[in-house]
Amino acid sequence: MAAGVLTTALTLATALGTPVARADPPPPLGAPASRDDLRAADEGPQRWAPPLAGMTTGVEVAQGTARLSTTRDGTETGPAALRGAQRQGLLDLGAHQFATPVNRVDAPVQGDVPAGSEVTVDVRGQDADGQWSEWIPVAPGAPAILPEPTRTVAARLALLAPAGVPGPVVRSLEVLADQVPTDPRAITPRASYRVFATREGLVGGTTANGHRIVANDQFVALPSRRALSPKGRGDYSVRVCTDAGRCATVPVWDVGPWNTKDDYWNPPAQREQWKDLPQGRPQAQAAYENRYNGGRDGFGRQVKNPAGIDLADGTFWGLGLRTNAFVTVDYLWTAKSAALGRAVTNGAGPVVERAGADAAAADSGVVGDGAQVEVQCQVAGSTVAGTQGTSNLWLRTRPDRYVPAAWIQGAPPVPPCA
Repeated sequence: MAAGVLTTALTLATALGTPVARADPPPPLGAPASRDDLRAADEGPQRWAPPLAGMTTGVEVAQGTARLSTTRDGTETGPAALRGAQRQGLLDLGAHQFATPVNRVDAPVQGDVPAGSEVTVDVRGQDADGQWSEWIPVAPGAPAILPEPTRTVAARLALLAPAGVPGPVVRSLEVLADQVPTDPRAITPRASYRVFATREGLVGGTTANGHRIVANDQFVALPSRRALSPKGRGDYSVRVCTDAGRCATVPVWDVGPWNTKDDYWNPPAQREQWKDLPQGRPQAQAAYENRYNGGRDGFGRQVKNPAGIDLADGTFWGLGLRTNAFVTVDYLWTAKSAALGRAVTNGAGPVVERAGADAAAADSGVVGDGAQVEVQCQVAGSTVAGTQGTSNLWLRTRPDRYVPAAWIQGAPPVPPCA
């Protein structure tokens, strides 16, 4: 590292072992643990030391260290939707099965962090139905508290640096987890808000999860990594609907357009930044309409539109939009769903959502490749051939809207539509 660059050794001190005085914990999820496992858990936090290996986006790993990668011209990379506001790299560390359920996670990291740069470990938990919680950042001295106990925890390393500042270097990390009493998880309605949508474009660029943007792509960008799906997956998907009633269900594959820590769909107490704003109001909209934060975003840029979501070209045109507009967005991961499937088209374009269980019925929307879709019931209709075989079954995704089961993977059995 060049002389004169200010660096600090980064060690995220663990706070595990400090009790949290809350209500009784919910019952453990998953298979019962053995007596030896329970005895080991009582002796201290469970440990996982993931190697610095896995799927990378904007991160290079060499000689046991991880750092922001550079292009051939020497510039460091960043998410397309941020348009150069911040360099960001992610290293997917995979998932780990702990011996007993955990809900408190710390992640001590060893490395060098120049002033102005940042290293974060994001973690998430998987529930008994296979659904993932949002990614929760682990801060120094502030372990992440998962929504409910789980044995399955995933982690990813995030390296961040503004333009002109040397990026951080990470040499190792460890994940420490235990279970503490928390309030029972509240059952809340799904988050659904009317926000301003802009067209992302940027064909040929790379999204925050490593997807190379192509023409007529189907995905969205939201201004927080907490809802960023892994490449090719739709663990976090949205349903975007226009005032005319046409909808697109697509995965979240990028971060932006203005901010990176503005999970505005969450309650203020849970929101990562801008906690004084009401739930559902993006910081960019407040800055644009009310001069909030002096009219600037989290990077100090003058906000030129109130966007709370960026739409890939295929999603934008598929909704029938011709200019940026307000839309209604359902954040599908924010509520439990009885049945979920995943659209799999292998590059054949989006699944067309129909007004009836017939390939000739009116086109009422699209479902992007990889997106998670809610499945309410099934009905027999016209026969369709897709990636999941040939079938005459159609799945209802919302009132009077259907997709062919031949394109939907992993949907559990559902009752016939009434």
